[in-house]
Amino acid sequence: MSKSSTSSQGSLTCGLDRAAKENKPTTIVVFGASGDLAKKKTFPALFHLYQRKLLPSRISIIGYARTQMSSKEFHKRATSAFGSDADTTSVEDFLKLCTYVSGKYDVPEDFQALCTEIEKREQALECDASSDRVRVYYMALPPSVFVDVATQIKHNVYDGSCTNRVVIEKPFGHDLESSRTLSTDIGALFDESEVFRIDHYLGKEMVKNILTLRFANVFYEAVWNRHYISNVQITFKEPFGTEGRGGYFDQFGMIRDVMQNHLLQVLSIVAMNQPESLGAEDVRDRKTEVLRRILPIQLEDTLLGQYVASADGSKPGYKDDSTVPQDSITPTFAQCVLHVDNDRWRGVPWVIKAGKALNEAKMLIRIQYKDMPNALFPNLARNELVIQVSPKESMYIKTIVKEPGLSTNLAMSELDLSYKTRYHDVNIPDAYATLILDVLNGDHSNFVRSDELDEAWRIFTPLLHQIEKERIAPKPYEYGSRGPEGAYQFVEDRVGYKRTELEYHWEAPK
Repeated sequence: MSKSSTSSQGSLTCGLDRAAKENKPTTIVVFGASGDLAKKKTFPALFHLYQRKLLPSRISIIGYARTQMSSKEFHKRATSAFGSDADTTSVEDFLKLCTYVSGKYDVPEDFQALCTEIEKREQALECDASSDRVRVYYMALPPSVFVDVATQIKHNVYDGSCTNRVVIEKPFGHDLESSRTLSTDIGALFDESEVFRIDHYLGKEMVKNILTLRFANVFYEAVWNRHYISNVQITFKEPFGTEGRGGYFDQFGMIRDVMQNHLLQVLSIVAMNQPESLGAEDVRDRKTEVLRRILPIQLEDTLLGQYVASADGSKPGYKDDSTVPQDSITPTFAQCVLHVDNDRWRGVPWVIKAGKALNEAKMLIRIQYKDMPNALFPNLARNELVIQVSPKESMYIKTIVKEPGLSTNLAMSELDLSYKTRYHDVNIPDAYATLILDVLNGDHSNFVRSDELDEAWRIFTPLLHQIEKERIAPKPYEYGSRGPEGAYQFVEDRVGYKRTELEYHWEAPK
């Protein structure tokens, strides 16, 4: 049997096909169906699940947005990011499940019309009000309309006789106070068990693999603590700027856009203690425990940057975007040191770094171990475990070995697991497909709970308010560079990161 068939069968036995097997009449309403997020992520993810036969056969998908569109226009937009290699017959069959309703986000009559459409399609699925039905309300929307839409859903669409699930995209607020207000407003409408706050980084293959790596392998967990680890770095790099979306980005900045959510969620999984089980609440309890032990970030432990035009002038600077205020101090690069004050991690600095318009696309976790005590050999380099989340999923351990042959010189090599070479015939799904499947299966494990969200904003809000109140100017850095001056020295000075004295370069699989 091939690896792919073995892997596929293995995944299905782990309950991923629960919703498909139970085959409850299911309706998915995608709010913001005319927007980029729905076009680029939500509908392609649903199509992927359809192709894998992981959707219930009794399913209806309804797009809802303010834009006036015919059914043909909606179908064209919904499939525009499927790719030219998508099977035509599969696409046509998928589109038979999809329809479109136009309406405003704050008009009760429009939502009543939506409810009528849902009920009509549920009847076509051969179910009635007494059936065990599922309704998923996916908000691919800007945060300014979250509460309006949630209110209209609850008052005009919600059906207490069936299972209701509300999916909310980030950003979840702007700071601690606004986040609590949003949580209170949503909590007044829906039970926490009905809310799925989506952070797509929790659906990425290598992030989902961290729990297995740690708690299924004795040798990793044995050295996963302050006694052996010197420092941890979590890095997010994008090779492009705001690309005409500067005005929107300027409302948030890199800290709110990436660090407070994506990177902090990854940190909580890397740092958490072993949960009592793999149940959603046990996992989220452990993540929240970690966040509660992180001290608020200090300005002196932070490096901020904002990109300017590239050296050759071919790429514009952040403030060259006409939608960005000329006096903007919004960081497009940020690097922070955090400290987890518990027995496992006390004294180990954590660095999270994120930036736009840098030299490459990369998201990785770098765990550097301490020097070898009482070593027979000189401490020329430290061991490192590197987990590359994207763009090429891989994991490698930097290891000191003897050079091959007659030489007794030391060399730096690696134990390497690159998914592209090891699992070359396995298709790794987009994170959104993974998370939408979790929603259908009612699994909250990879979604953010309200108390997690509260702790995340507690950690970052004082820093954000200080930056804005004191108008801390970010350091300039050229588009396409590695970041502002001092970024590399920062991790050496602040966290004791030690660079190898041995020649080493890891090559990603081609």
